[in-house]
Amino acid sequence: MGGRGRSRTQRKHFAQSRENNWKYTKNDPEQQQNGTADNNNNRENSNPSWKPFVTQNIAFEEYYKEQGIVPPEEWNTFMDCLRSELPAAFRINSSSQCYLEIQAKLENDFMKSLQEEGTDGSEVVAIRPLPWYPENLAWQSTFSRKQLRKNKILERFHKFLKLQNEIGNITRQEAVSMVPPLFLDVRPDDFILDMCAAPGSKTFQLLEMIHHSAELGSLPGGMVLANDVDVQRCNLLIHQTKRMSTANLMVTNHEAQHFPSCHLNRTYGEGSEPQEVKELDIDQLLFDRVLCDVPCSGDGTLRKAPDIWRRWNAGMGNGLHGLQVQIAMRGLSLLKVGGRMVYSTCSMNPIENEAVVAEILRRCGGSVELIDVSSELPQLVRRPGLKKWKVQDKGMWLTSYNEVHDSRRAAVVPGMFPSGKGYVDAPEHGDDARRSQLRDNGSNGHSQNGVGMVQDPATPTTILDEEASTLPLERCMRIVPHDQNSGAFFIAVFHKLSPLPVTQKKHCYQPGKTTSTGNFQAQSLPKVKDINANEVEQVDSVGNQLSEVTMGDADIIENGNDEATLDTDPSKIVEEKRPELIKPSSDGKAGPELVTGSRKLQMRGRWRGIDPILFYHEEAAVGQIKAFYGIKESFPFKGHLIVRNTDIDHVKRVYYVSKSVKEVLELNFLAGEQLKIAAVGLKMFERQKDVSTECVFRITSEGVPLLLPHITKKIVYASPVDFKLLLQYKSIKFGDFVDAEFREKASKLQFGCCAVILNKDNKTLSEPQVDASTIAIGCWRGRNSITVMVIALDIQELL
Repeated sequence: MGGRGRSRTQRKHFAQSRENNWKYTKNDPEQQQNGTADNNNNRENSNPSWKPFVTQNIAFEEYYKEQGIVPPEEWNTFMDCLRSELPAAFRINSSSQCYLEIQAKLENDFMKSLQEEGTDGSEVVAIRPLPWYPENLAWQSTFSRKQLRKNKILERFHKFLKLQNEIGNITRQEAVSMVPPLFLDVRPDDFILDMCAAPGSKTFQLLEMIHHSAELGSLPGGMVLANDVDVQRCNLLIHQTKRMSTANLMVTNHEAQHFPSCHLNRTYGEGSEPQEVKELDIDQLLFDRVLCDVPCSGDGTLRKAPDIWRRWNAGMGNGLHGLQVQIAMRGLSLLKVGGRMVYSTCSMNPIENEAVVAEILRRCGGSVELIDVSSELPQLVRRPGLKKWKVQDKGMWLTSYNEVHDSRRAAVVPGMFPSGKGYVDAPEHGDDARRSQLRDNGSNGHSQNGVGMVQDPATPTTILDEEASTLPLERCMRIVPHDQNSGAFFIAVFHKLSPLPVTQKKHCYQPGKTTSTGNFQAQSLPKVKDINANEVEQVDSVGNQLSEVTMGDADIIENGNDEATLDTDPSKIVEEKRPELIKPSSDGKAGPELVTGSRKLQMRGRWRGIDPILFYHEEAAVGQIKAFYGIKESFPFKGHLIVRNTDIDHVKRVYYVSKSVKEVLELNFLAGEQLKIAAVGLKMFERQKDVSTECVFRITSEGVPLLLPHITKKIVYASPVDFKLLLQYKSIKFGDFVDAEFREKASKLQFGCCAVILNKDNKTLSEPQVDASTIAIGCWRGRNSITVMVIALDIQELL
């Protein structure tokens, strides 16, 4: 079943099951001939209707041999590696309270036991830390499903990984997917934009980086804004990052190439007081770091997404080139001068990689430079970017835009070629004859004289001299699978030196021609009107096929008509493609409109289907919370609480945001709610239903680590025995506690929420003491008992 023939539901289901190496098909003699490996015989014999994925594609091999991504002598090794299973990899969350214990367990328990298990001749491979990842926080292990089922050591190891991943102490992630964030050089105070963030493993990694050096009970000065175009993938992103329990994250739902400029328009909203505007620390949302991990054809993930073998074709990369350029240019326009942007793909195709980087450099002139990062992460094996490549279109190899037939100039644009030159820049002699020749040949791949054409995709004809880029593309990085037993990845690191040129239209760089300032000279080319998108399928950086919602053909068709999307002035807000926008209130007043319906008096924000974000300024309720828990005045509390509904009397959850996120929220509100925010803030308080107490809001388990150092009331210390009893039975009557002192103090607690802290050494403590090793849980003091208010997964970890 081809990619174009699937319904939307089928595509969605297919994307969710990509990591399964088997699929149900009808009997297909061709697949039977090409596909079956010996180790799959058992599965086939038990169910003859199941067939393995084919792991070969003649067009794929011909294409990459011609592009020369690896030397000829390495080709067989390269292909053998692509057909082998991908080692499992995971990363320890360095901001986790117990990350050192997890690291020690891997080094002193699993690493040694697995090595011992391998000495008996079995195929078990010991886990090992990835040598290039800082502080031994990333690990790799190779094992099969059969070994997981039958080997007790591996089974225990697998259960350990599964539990720690669900809790958030580790993140399962392909090794090469961990590389791009490392080259961002993230600092704790950085504002970071992750443009195409779902499913969220890199976002989680960025959050780890800004939280890594944060002190107990404090938050870093920076934040991560994670964006994705697809609503369902945003939900996946939210679920993934929820394990981090951070107040420094905001999730938005926008097309990356149209990501809005959140710029303070001082004339917006006549009701805004001038002093309110002056109080803001920022008046324009720009970022110190931008991660631009764009949608791509994804052939670098063949080892874990083997279905790509069957459906791969050269048109996949060609069709995404324009979108990738648009997203990268938008990222650079949102980057601060002096900031750093990483562009990355999980594709091996130079049309999606070096061609995009070259086009970015041509458009930006001297305002952006490509950084040489060869000295960073020295143990990471990488190869330099290509300076030469070709474009294949409809089975025809092209070395320059001059060879593109008139009928294909919408699909094949000058920026795909190394020089970026259009035919208007070509030498005078022979140009008319060549174009005439191409028109006579047509676009069917058959040539009268063999110039620039191929008779068979598997046997390319020698063509004219290839173009070579004069830009420093060797500073890009290519990671190929057989160098370190990984997937394939491409990374380029940009540094913004000055504001981008004001005019951003389709243009090319002419070697030797510069402006008076020494920047590249731009020249307009004919506008591209459409592109053949029938063969285009997008995957994200982990090899998951994007749903149809992510991008329609119309978006790809507008590939060349991108003046608006490439606007470099962030103050200009792109208003196109916003069908979800809700009009201002009918009475003409500024702000959201109050509507009635099945939901009681829900206030609509600017974006349909998204709950509004409101700062929680109810002084009575906030004061009650502070007094009940004894929250210190030194803790930044006022103005940091938000809610997602407007029925103030029945607020269910109260979220806490960091200072950096608070500033962005205030700016977004005054700028007219340009950001479509799907999730923001750390859930800190939750209303307890049907209770009679001075404070109906309990501290959530997510909020305990941040708030615990700043509360002076409702704290009680439990001995290890009683603490374990609470975890095991979840609710204990006062008389059943072992320690008499704990029993007495717990019974004297005021009715409502409390924090129970593990007193590891049974010390006598006159006042609360909290440090990095403190273990605490949120509980509820009832009439005759203490009840644990922690989810089962966290209880399992603590036990």
